[in-house]
Amino acid sequence: MDETALSLGTIDVSYLSTSADCSISRCKHSSEEWGECNSRPTLFRSATLKWKEALLSRKRPFVGRCCYVCTPQSRDNFFNSSIPSLGLRNVIYINETHTRYRGWLARRFCYVLFVQERDVHKGMFAKNLTENVLNNSRVQKAIVDEASEPSTPGSFVQTDPKAINKVKKKARKILQEMVANVSPALIRLTGWVLLKLFNSFFWNIQIHRGQIEMVKAATEMNLPLIFLPVHKSHIDYLLLTFILFCHNIKAPYIAAGNNLNIPIFSTLIRKLGGFFIRRKLDQNPDGRKDFLYRALLYVHIEELLRQQQFLEIFLEGTRSRSGKTSGARAGLLSVVVDALFSNATPDVLIIPVGISYDRIIEGHYNSEQLGNPKKNESLWSIARGVFRMLRKNYGCVRVDFAQPFSLKEYVNSQSQKPVPAPLSLEQALLPAILPSRPNDTVDEGAEASLPNSRDITSEPFRRELISNLAEHILFTANKSCAVMSTHIVACLLLYRHREGTDLSRLVEDFFSMKEEVLARDFDLGFSGNSDDVVMHAIHLLGNCVNITNTSRNNEFFITPSITIPAVFELNFYSNGILHVFIKEAVIACSLHAIQSRRYRNGTSGASPSLISQEHLVRKAASLCYLLSNEFTVSLPCQVIYQVCHESVERLIQYGILLVAEQDDQEDVSPSLTEHQWNKKLPEPLSWRSDEEDEDSDFGEEQRDCYLKVSQSQEHQQYITFLQRLLAPLLEAYSSAVIFVHNFSGPVFESEYIQKLHRHLINRTERNVAVYAESATYSHVKNAVKVFKEIGVFKQTKQRKDIILELSTTFLPQRNRQKLLEFVMSFMVL
Repeated sequence: MDETALSLGTIDVSYLSTSADCSISRCKHSSEEWGECNSRPTLFRSATLKWKEALLSRKRPFVGRCCYVCTPQSRDNFFNSSIPSLGLRNVIYINETHTRYRGWLARRFCYVLFVQERDVHKGMFAKNLTENVLNNSRVQKAIVDEASEPSTPGSFVQTDPKAINKVKKKARKILQEMVANVSPALIRLTGWVLLKLFNSFFWNIQIHRGQIEMVKAATEMNLPLIFLPVHKSHIDYLLLTFILFCHNIKAPYIAAGNNLNIPIFSTLIRKLGGFFIRRKLDQNPDGRKDFLYRALLYVHIEELLRQQQFLEIFLEGTRSRSGKTSGARAGLLSVVVDALFSNATPDVLIIPVGISYDRIIEGHYNSEQLGNPKKNESLWSIARGVFRMLRKNYGCVRVDFAQPFSLKEYVNSQSQKPVPAPLSLEQALLPAILPSRPNDTVDEGAEASLPNSRDITSEPFRRELISNLAEHILFTANKSCAVMSTHIVACLLLYRHREGTDLSRLVEDFFSMKEEVLARDFDLGFSGNSDDVVMHAIHLLGNCVNITNTSRNNEFFITPSITIPAVFELNFYSNGILHVFIKEAVIACSLHAIQSRRYRNGTSGASPSLISQEHLVRKAASLCYLLSNEFTVSLPCQVIYQVCHESVERLIQYGILLVAEQDDQEDVSPSLTEHQWNKKLPEPLSWRSDEEDEDSDFGEEQRDCYLKVSQSQEHQQYITFLQRLLAPLLEAYSSAVIFVHNFSGPVFESEYIQKLHRHLINRTERNVAVYAESATYSHVKNAVKVFKEIGVFKQTKQRKDIILELSTTFLPQRNRQKLLEFVMSFMVL
């Protein structure tokens, strides 16, 4: 057989047919309409592809609705039944019809005319920010306090006017960096430049017209708006401002890290609404809190809100290196909440934003995932990045604005909820990991005191409120992110066809997975014929994918590259679809954990083919807790056991899990092992909500339900696919536990993370690792964080670092072995 190996990073995809080129061209300026969603997914059925496409008539699901539990009034305020039908719009497709003029000259200068007609003027933006901040009583007090600080411990000096003036100059210098000076003229110019640039390296930038209508309705409330997007690329800063500018919505003030405070570039950012803040608020050499900087930042944000300005805040704090949403850093969000508490503004409207790229302009973050330190931004690196962008195409972009909701309504709803004290990861997981260990009972006094202390003056309530709000926003923003073609292709190549597959089979599975995504009410960031979209995605993935042209039926054979950087990059894009299947993947891995334990220990009276639904739900919840730093399966207002229960019900609906016949269930008695395992969890972990009434679906009938797994080939293949989605994470965590077996402490945390990462890289280089992507740096950091939270390590702060040593609980080797068995029970080797 003659084979010619081709790498898409170097070849010209000239083998695409003319019809394919036309189809992709249509994809650039049009959107595909989809009919009603079928609630039953396809599960990779191998039916004829053309027959499927002929029957496809779905409407795109409308994503981003706000929580009906926490903000029911906001859910109705900005939404009506006609909004979902407004469809998509390509923001960068501008012609004469988008201006007031017609004719040849209007067609030639449509970008200039469009930009000139946008409504942006100086009166829109904040006035006298610097003076207002400096004259604020809180800032004045901070200036006096810093000027009168004792020179030596225990000694005090009188306030010196010269010292006060010196601190005032320091405060003014800080504000020069912090305060943006927006220029409407530069916003117009930048809008024209971005139209040119974006059209040169993006196929399209799609937004939903209905979502923009909701944002416009929110602007008419004369309240400050806070946009909180996911953070995947440096382009995020410009993208949101550009889209709002194109729709005559006031540009937001953008909070940016001071690592971007680069000469020339920083001036441009400030003129466009950006303001720079420290990545770490306290940068005093002695480690003390910088109260002056904190006061300036707080009053600056408060003044912007008082003047009804819009803000753009990246809750993750930095770009995601893994392709998944990172944990929230709610520092600036807490300032917004405090401003509401202090009545600086009557209310604030929160708008989570999802952003999806076919390919980020950075390409990948392999260098940092391999453990190399992050390179500092410079003017030269920015210029080099712009030139690199102009030589490439980065496919499609999708931006989704979630439904605005009232912060005041959210705060009020939280203060009225009698929510029990949140469980720590140690309380939630240790009973499952070490069942022979005495239970840690929850402090009833602390639990009972929470409902009485749920007011804005209570610091524990304030911290809990801000943490839950941040999780709420990130969960909504992440769920709003559309799935791109590169996400699906990368996922299929890594976890469905890792050994390679024919192009026709890849296209067929691509179509099936597209239906799976839509059936779960997640949206797609692409449209067009599946053959063309798959080739488009393969081309964008470049050297990560190899094409072999065989003589067999003149078919192309597609394989993922097996080099570590290529696998890391494919994993980054594959994680863009993980949130769609994460709940079902957790259930699939939990099924394996229960079945493998039975086969090892014997059935103990239970039929080997039957599984207790309650046991499965509890097992799934424990896995969710273990991987809580990797993903979130539920909103803070939801009970995690209820979410897992609903996921099991969904798999029953799909036919993957089957409810046992009544006769079979009567012959089954729960094993002693299951009874013992259930008793080890604290009562607050019960998956049945205390608020459910006695007639709810979470009653005794559900507890006694037994299930069995469908043995059909398509269902077994789907379960295997789901288990593979979490396999790299579980391999990383199990390898980290094995590494703990040889722990010799105490050791600095940064040093330990480097050694652990080196260990995982060595496993991959020696081909010991099953999944090379298990060695990413983000997995290592999250694994160590989980180990600290469940009590494997106890930590001691020393200067700027943390010292780790084994806790007394995990000093015995047998307990570390039980932790390893717990993690590996979920893995399918």
